[in-house]
Amino acid sequence: MNRLILTCLLCALSVPQVRAEIGVKQQLDLGRYRQHVSTLASDEFGGRAPLSGGEKLTLDYLSQAFKAMGLQPGFGDSYLQPVPMASIRAEQQMQLQIGDLSFTNGSDFTARTERISDTVTLKDSDLVFAGYGINAPEYGWNDYRGLDVKGKTVIVLVNDPGFATQDPQVFKGNALTYYGRWTYKYEEAARQGAAAVFIVHETAPAAYGWGVVRNGNTNVKFTLVDDKQNRDRLGVMGWLQHDAAQKIFARAGLDFEALKTRAAKPGFAPVALQQKVKLQLRNHIEQAQSYNVLALLPGSERPDEVVMLQAHWDHLGTTTEAGKTQVFNGAVDNASGVAGVLELARIFKQAADRKPFKRSIMFSSFTAEETGLIGAQYFAAHPVVPTKNIVAFLNIDGMNVNAGVDYILQYGQGVSEMEDYLQRFASAQQRSVKADPKAQNGLMFRSDHFALAQQGVPGLLFMSLGDTDPDYIAHKYHKGADDYDPSWSLKGVEQDLDLIGNMLAELANNRAWPKWLEASDFKQRRALDGR
Repeated sequence: MNRLILTCLLCALSVPQVRAEIGVKQQLDLGRYRQHVSTLASDEFGGRAPLSGGEKLTLDYLSQAFKAMGLQPGFGDSYLQPVPMASIRAEQQMQLQIGDLSFTNGSDFTARTERISDTVTLKDSDLVFAGYGINAPEYGWNDYRGLDVKGKTVIVLVNDPGFATQDPQVFKGNALTYYGRWTYKYEEAARQGAAAVFIVHETAPAAYGWGVVRNGNTNVKFTLVDDKQNRDRLGVMGWLQHDAAQKIFARAGLDFEALKTRAAKPGFAPVALQQKVKLQLRNHIEQAQSYNVLALLPGSERPDEVVMLQAHWDHLGTTTEAGKTQVFNGAVDNASGVAGVLELARIFKQAADRKPFKRSIMFSSFTAEETGLIGAQYFAAHPVVPTKNIVAFLNIDGMNVNAGVDYILQYGQGVSEMEDYLQRFASAQQRSVKADPKAQNGLMFRSDHFALAQQGVPGLLFMSLGDTDPDYIAHKYHKGADDYDPSWSLKGVEQDLDLIGNMLAELANNRAWPKWLEASDFKQRRALDGR
């Protein structure tokens, strides 16, 4: 073989197969991007809460933007996929009574429910400590072994034993597993028949302060509704301040810190706390429809195969306490991501007008991510295209609005072949791939890509919350200070949208179906689809 030809072939194999003619970086309009963020994160949009006036403004804005680009509606003849759900607001004057101790809502505890019921009552419910509240056969761990919790109130610890021990042989060591997520703990307790669960909050293992718990659980919450009106869900989903937990254990004559240490070791036995629990939730319930936003760029050769780019549109809305109104505008989380989807959608439509992509591309923005990935869960259960036809799911949840960096974060390791794509496209920008520095936070399970992963669709999370702004998590995340700032340089946005866009272009033109790497429910689910 001619040496020059061989050299060229080797070069081609070592270079990412990027559609350079798209010119993502060259076509980015950061002024337009700023306009999207500043509008979506303005007080006029009221914090973009589902089922609010801010939702209608947001849906209109996104639908009109996609229509103006010339993208097709992604849900029949509409850009909006209805998501039937309920809003539940518990009256906040409740008090938690445990034995002769009384606790104040918001400062000592939070409590809510997903049951469609006007009242949920705990009346003299027995109290028990069940360690981490985990039943994980593959790790040889069952905190509920030999324990009957039917009708009882269970106190559990946040995160999982791997984080507590920092032992890589225990669960996944510092890296959070799904068993450490609060969602799992409520799900497992419901399977066990418990009446209520209170998770003890601590900032380090939770990865956020009490203010995030309070703001996320004392406002209106949203849920999907099943044909049983969610009666199989946990009756009371609660959190306890660390100090409140210590008082409860002390009143039972027990040392909370000592029991916490024991709970991180195999064979821990649950402990009855010899106290009764009283609490009543009085709920105001509204059943209504929220909406996912879907826009489609049809492929020319394999239109049934779809690559998705997504960013959730919702945030926490507006609250009023002591006569003071606060708007949670969510500029970084996640107006920044939605603006990124809009800007890439514009660029890709213009590129497709010149040369169509072989696969279809769906640009989406789901509802109610902040209250449990509800829009994503609904889409995953009621996809507009079969999930077996979704090649990959790229999810933006909080962009780096500051200076560019010489790396990109990777959430999860050895999970899927999508990591190979990330490595190649980062290398093309002379950037390294940096392992998630806060693997204990479990971000793999905390954004919309997780709902699609549960249906077997591999994906990547692009997130920079707090990574380039050390003040963000402490003072802005899920707080009123997450506002648009015109001084943002957006250099990080520029480099990340260039990377994401080039990756999206390759996936939309190649024939590859990225595979799951590690044995998991995700891999098993994809295998059922023959992928």
